[in-house]
Amino acid sequence: MITKIVNILTILRVFLALIIFGLLMNKGGYLLALILFFLAGMSDYFDGYFARKYNATSQLGEILDPIADKILILFIFFALSVNLNSYLIAFMGSIIVAREIWVSALRDHNARNYKSDATKVTYLAKIKTAVQLFTITIYLFGLAFNMMLFIVLGDIFIIIASLITIYTGYIYTVNTFK
Repeated sequence: MITKIVNILTILRVFLALIIFGLLMNKGGYLLALILFFLAGMSDYFDGYFARKYNATSQLGEILDPIADKILILFIFFALSVNLNSYLIAFMGSIIVAREIWVSALRDHNARNYKSDATKVTYLAKIKTAVQLFTITIYLFGLAFNMMLFIVLGDIFIIIASLITIYTGYIYTVNTFK
């Protein structure tokens, strides 16, 4: 039963990504987008917390959780790039997408060759995700409260997030082919 709840929380993030995307296309939806993004973050925290506390992990959950995180992040970066007419966000979002596709290919390659440890999630990769989520929070806060200084701050953080993203992809590549 608890495993189903954990998986429902994970799947909820995918639906929230779609809703937030729609809200960001509507200038009046910024505050609700920020609130739903916060709820998506809480769902990520609680699905992990419950899975560990009640030993309610599942193979499906292990696959869905990182995918749900990526869908949430990617949908919002793309929505922000359209909303803010930002080539920077579009380009950095594209780098993030490319890295995720590349690392997924590396993981598939490593699984087929019985060396999954080469692309096991690292602490730095968790920091990468946290910085991406923090960056989105900065952008959404700036839009929700019409504080454009936060948009500039978000631009700085998206560059940092992209550099960490590239570096973790590099580490996984080196580990795969060494």
